[in-house]
Amino acid sequence: MQDRPDDVPTQTSAQPPAPAGPTVPPAPAPNPFPAQASASASTATSSAGYGPPPAYVPGRPYPYGQAPGFPPPSGGRGNAGRAVLWATVGAVAASALWAGGIFVLGPLGGRPDLAGYRAKANLCPSVDYTALRTEYTVEDTAPTHNSLKDKALDQSYCSISLKTSASSSYADAYLSVEMDLHRTTDPSPEFTAVWSAYDQRYEGYDVEKVSGLGDEAYLVSEDTTSGTGTSGSRAVTLAVRDGWMTYQMSWSTYSSSYATTTPPEISEVSRWVKTDSRSTLENLRSG
Repeated sequence: MQDRPDDVPTQTSAQPPAPAGPTVPPAPAPNPFPAQASASASTATSSAGYGPPPAYVPGRPYPYGQAPGFPPPSGGRGNAGRAVLWATVGAVAASALWAGGIFVLGPLGGRPDLAGYRAKANLCPSVDYTALRTEYTVEDTAPTHNSLKDKALDQSYCSISLKTSASSSYADAYLSVEMDLHRTTDPSPEFTAVWSAYDQRYEGYDVEKVSGLGDEAYLVSEDTTSGTGTSGSRAVTLAVRDGWMTYQMSWSTYSSSYATTTPPEISEVSRWVKTDSRSTLENLRSG
């Protein structure tokens, strides 16, 4: 018999087959990346907010609209490939949220667009009603005013009594002016909804869109006087939005306030209010 070389292992006989019985599944292989698995589990349980999206769970709709079965990135391998995918998606989502934040909060990361207007503790000196003085020749030497200053809103208000002559015991008409500077919320949608559809809320009012004043402007008027103009009332309001500034100039009168004459026509007052508003708005920007 030939001697067996020292480097050749001794051959053993084959083991007999295992007896029949229940099959015991093999133990799962240990996870070679325990830290990465822990991070994936943490991501799966976190809420979807301003960070990366939650880990995709098979059988559920993909959170960003991608159909199930989305292939892993080219060249990726296992969890590492998915980590690269989530990092990319998270960066895109964060950029979209950042851009959306500028759109919602306003220009320059939320700074209000006040269009050069400044808050006034006393609005009355800035109010120009020269055109209305065509009818109301007496100047109100003691108009009333008030103001509000807050981090969210600056508001200034002025009320002026209008008289056709010095002999008038009471005001023949009234003029009010208000300017609001919105510092945290863009007033555009609400402004358009309120003034463009004013006639939907109150019967008898007419609404006219006015061009050449701010970003948008509406003239709202009402006339309830009778054919002779000796009863009823007339009112005109011009509302203007320029950036995040909103403004209203309102004129109103009762026919009974005019002892010997009738109130001016709505069309005439509308021209006066438009003219005076243009000059008043200029004063509010430059003063």
